[in-house]
Amino acid sequence: MTLDDLRVFVAVCQAGSLSAVARDLSRTQSAVSQHVKRLERETGVSLLERRPRGVVPTQAGRILCDAAAGGIAGLDLALRHLGDLVNGTNGSVRITTGGTTVRHFMAGAIVSFRRRYPKVSLEFQTETSSRRCFDALLSSDLDLAWITIGGPVRGVEQRAVLDLPWMLAARLDDPLATRSCIDVADLTGIRFIRLPPDSASGAQLDTAFAKLGVNVGSDTSVADWDTALLLAELGLGHAVVPALPNLLASGDRTALRLIPISALQPLSVGWAVRRWDALPPLARAFADIVADSCAKPSE
Repeated sequence: MTLDDLRVFVAVCQAGSLSAVARDLSRTQSAVSQHVKRLERETGVSLLERRPRGVVPTQAGRILCDAAAGGIAGLDLALRHLGDLVNGTNGSVRITTGGTTVRHFMAGAIVSFRRRYPKVSLEFQTETSSRRCFDALLSSDLDLAWITIGGPVRGVEQRAVLDLPWMLAARLDDPLATRSCIDVADLTGIRFIRLPPDSASGAQLDTAFAKLGVNVGSDTSVADWDTALLLAELGLGHAVVPALPNLLASGDRTALRLIPISALQPLSVGWAVRRWDALPPLARAFADIVADSCAKPSE
């Protein structure tokens, strides 16, 4: 059993196809298959189930894939960090985030970090949900993930940075725009622009509504908060969004008013890493600069 065997096997499990991995690695499908067969001989169990449209890991295969993916990602990360130690401040910091994270939480911090570490590369990988950010963090050599804080995730440490109150975005000509605070009863039956249910923030909001007995209508769903605000501005419904930093900055969306919803618990966001005590200095510096930037009131 070699590291290359495990790398190929994990790639096959993730792609669900021997031929796709063969193309990606510029190898023959037979060569890829040999890596898997060698692992099956050494473990004594079948690791892949062949199906008409590809392959899926067996129960044993999932166990090996999960363990191997975490180990390989950790090894790749360690090798990159060793390179950073050799190169001093010429290294890199790799971050996975949601679609609107950089704009709302990191813009100023990125400028500050680049001034302090001009030779360090910041690399961003965008995912569609916190769950996908966790998966990316665990299966690659990423340093940090900016996520919605939720329940425990195996192999990941979470650290809250900011608690964001929930706000109702309403057009200025909407009767609700005159309120100083939105009551739960005001939400019943409104046209609601829904966040995707597979997003952590959308799931938390749906759970909160259910606990409060709020029955909101849903005309449409969107992929991110910014799109929800745009549709609300166009009069297609009401958006319930967290009070993101600089949410209506620079005169944007002057036709909207944001009103706090007192009954909803704030949304907690922050960093996720494999281990804080193993985080390299450059990644820790970036995480701290972002946290400090979020703590400062917007100018």
